[in-house]
Amino acid sequence: MTSDLIESDSSASDRIVDGQSRRIGEHIRALRRARSLTLVQLAELTGLSHPFLSQVERGHSRASMVSLEKIAGALSTSQVELLAAGAAQTREPDDRRPEVLRAGEGARGPFSSGEARLLVHGGAHAFEPLEWVGENTDLGPYFEHHEDEFLYVLGGAVLLDLGGDEAEAGVLRLGPGDSAYYRGGTPHRWCSPDGSRFHLVVVKETPRTGATS
Repeated sequence: MTSDLIESDSSASDRIVDGQSRRIGEHIRALRRARSLTLVQLAELTGLSHPFLSQVERGHSRASMVSLEKIAGALSTSQVELLAAGAAQTREPDDRRPEVLRAGEGARGPFSSGEARLLVHGGAHAFEPLEWVGENTDLGPYFEHHEDEFLYVLGGAVLLDLGGDEAEAGVLRLGPGDSAYYRGGTPHRWCSPDGSRFHLVVVKETPRTGATS
């Protein structure tokens, strides 16, 4: 029996597991709708069952880290963003107060072959800034989402693949101080050219929810 089935069986009632699970589930539903995906389509992309995903979205089941990684990959986001959504919300959409995040704060977690830290507290924001460190030499799969994204290299070097062929200079080498801005729908992925550590700031627009069920 898989861990997903264990999670689903252990929360078969209609009770919400806890506030964190409810908030994560709501965020997954919002992202899924922003991607114009149905639950059935998300199940096909993740290999997780439709009933389990429905339970997760309603906060009636708690997803494992393995399940969150699959869900995040299918939704072109990261585990750290999903986990950050589970934190208590500190901002409302009309909150105009400035927000300060100290060096030791911010949700952290794995992101692809590296590690990321969300650079804002929980709540409503117009964009999602991430600090990203890694040393992977494998480009891995492309990320592709509707939102525009900005990448800035703080340290090290990265190869940024924007999905073009060589004639279009689809793979760019970026170093400290270099940046790139690409529109929503652009396939993108990056890696270290030689296995050395790189340090990035990545800023993505917050997804807009749609009406998909």
